[in-house]
Amino acid sequence: MGDSPTPDGAGPGSSTVDETQSSEPSSDGGLRAYTVRLELVDEPGELLRALAPISENGGNLLSIHHERGNITPRGHIPVEVDLECPPDRFADIVESLREGGVNVIQAGAERYGGEVSVVLVGHVVDTDLSETLSAIETEANAVVLDLSLAAPDGTKGIASARLRLAIDTGRAEEVLASIRSIGAEKDLTVVEPLPGGEA
Repeated sequence: MGDSPTPDGAGPGSSTVDETQSSEPSSDGGLRAYTVRLELVDEPGELLRALAPISENGGNLLSIHHERGNITPRGHIPVEVDLECPPDRFADIVESLREGGVNVIQAGAERYGGEVSVVLVGHVVDTDLSETLSAIETEANAVVLDLSLAAPDGTKGIASARLRLAIDTGRAEEVLASIRSIGAEKDLTVVEPLPGGEA
């Protein structure tokens, strides 16, 4: 990854440095290095569209790691972007990315603080699983970390999908309410976790 602030040998599936900051004052006008993890649709122009808000908000690209062979549960491509910018501009860059419809998985040291698992039961595949996952990510503001699908009678029959979601700390009830609403629209049963447990 060249000048990337990630550890040597980091590749798909390995851990990365979330935020690189020097404890010494920098001589470059106060620029700091940050890592942003994105999830992009595999279509022409998506990477360029995702990078525009960085330069438009005063960021400078250091490196891009496009993990084309590593597909997310939603079938998208994970992309890691190392950039530098003044610390007071980083939040503007992240906000512009999100406003532009870019799925930001991780920004600097920011991580989703909680997780919740749910199971969707019904015609999960027939009702467009990809659309359901997109709705969960946008309407519930959750990120799909893992997906397990069981369809013993084939894709046209009753199936179940177990989802492990990253959510903001303290938002579990709000996220579950959104998922219940999405499930009701698609006639899916939502099996929720017991308090303090997993689904």
